Amino acid sequence: MAKPVLSWGRTFRYAHDVWQRDRLSAFDPDTFATDAEVLFHGLGRSYGDVALNEDGRLCLNAANDRLLAFDRENGRLKAQSGLALGAMNQITVPDGWIVPVSPGTKYVTLGGAVANDVHGKNHHVAGSFGSHIIALKLIRSDGETLVCSRTEHTDLFDATISGLGLTGYIDWVELQLSPITSSNMWIENIRFADLQDFFALSEDSAAWPYTAAWVDCFSSKPRTGAGIFTRARFLDDGILRAGDAHPSRKMPVELPSILLNKFTISTFNQVYKYRPGAQFKGRRNYQGFFYPLDQIYGWNKLYGRKGFYQHQSIIPMENSRVGVTELLDTIRRSGQGSFLAVLKRHGPETSPGLNSFPLDGVSLALDFPNRGAKTMALLQRLDEIAAGHGGRMYAAKDAAMASHIYQAGYPNWQRLEALRDPKINSSFWRRVTQ
Repeated sequence: MAKPVLSWGRTFRYAHDVWQRDRLSAFDPDTFATDAEVLFHGLGRSYGDVALNEDGRLCLNAANDRLLAFDRENGRLKAQSGLALGAMNQITVPDGWIVPVSPGTKYVTLGGAVANDVHGKNHHVAGSFGSHIIALKLIRSDGETLVCSRTEHTDLFDATISGLGLTGYIDWVELQLSPITSSNMWIENIRFADLQDFFALSEDSAAWPYTAAWVDCFSSKPRTGAGIFTRARFLDDGILRAGDAHPSRKMPVELPSILLNKFTISTFNQVYKYRPGAQFKGRRNYQGFFYPLDQIYGWNKLYGRKGFYQHQSIIPMENSRVGVTELLDTIRRSGQGSFLAVLKRHGPETSPGLNSFPLDGVSLALDFPNRGAKTMALLQRLDEIAAGHGGRMYAAKDAAMASHIYQAGYPNWQRLEALRDPKINSSFWRRVTQ
């Protein structure tokens, strides 16, 4: 019986033949015993359609989350692909190890982190998630089982990392963790006046392991890109506490979409920019730094029944000043500002991922309340600007990218298509390759 599954941005609601195997059972070959195409689905934090498979089979995998091995001396961990990054930290942080690369939510499974080759605030020093994968086990629809690494089945290893879940079922992942001597971080928030200041702070903070900036999309043209720059590092105080496993607050209802307009968003941005914590230096637990939105369960309901779109692009360093300026100018003129606009300096990509998003440049991540055709037109214009400056968009957050934009930004897409399991597909992949 078909069941509807909703994207995290709440703009896609597709019917699926939903499957979920027992937590303790082995992989069931009957997963592929269907005329429909199949896709594996973790915790559903992808904003668009990359984790959806309209009218196909969707296999829920988050329950398959067992820890298989943990070398506490050397920080090597092996676990089923359904284990969430937050749950992993609960296990490893008390022993002085942490996920080496973490996106903005802890509710991402190991399989999802591999499939999207997620990146974090430390990309300029640590690369993306794939840089730290030792090996993974892949199960194909023809029954073939492969252990893939940098020395074994390297073609599938490279394609599976950033492969959007298309190369087979990721059964387990072996990962090298990062050592820490404290779960507390020293954090500095610095208000800056414009994009020139952002680039200066990024250069000045190159030795800091974690950096990112929030920008005000409604800043006037002379102050384009004004915002708050954050840099952080782990302390060395010997305190190792995993922190809360689950959020203490919950978004009880959807907010009316009418509340999200130019006035309310611009007012929020002004308040956020000049709030007391905008200029801050001090200690905080790592969870508050890495996962601020996770502190409210169901925060995506803030955008109401119509939902919202996320857009993240990255532009090569040599074009980033001009490109990011054009993106922000276009957003300001559209009147469709963003609550959460995050600007990050990335470093050279070290992951073996065949179609990884990051490159040596600057990324801009934004969210836009869904206003129908008006918002879709803005997203497509932002795609064109980023692509025109040699950039590309992040598949995990995309809901609007045209096929020619995707294919230009990811020249290895045909190699992934050639290695794609013939029984596996997704709504996103059909959209950008057909």
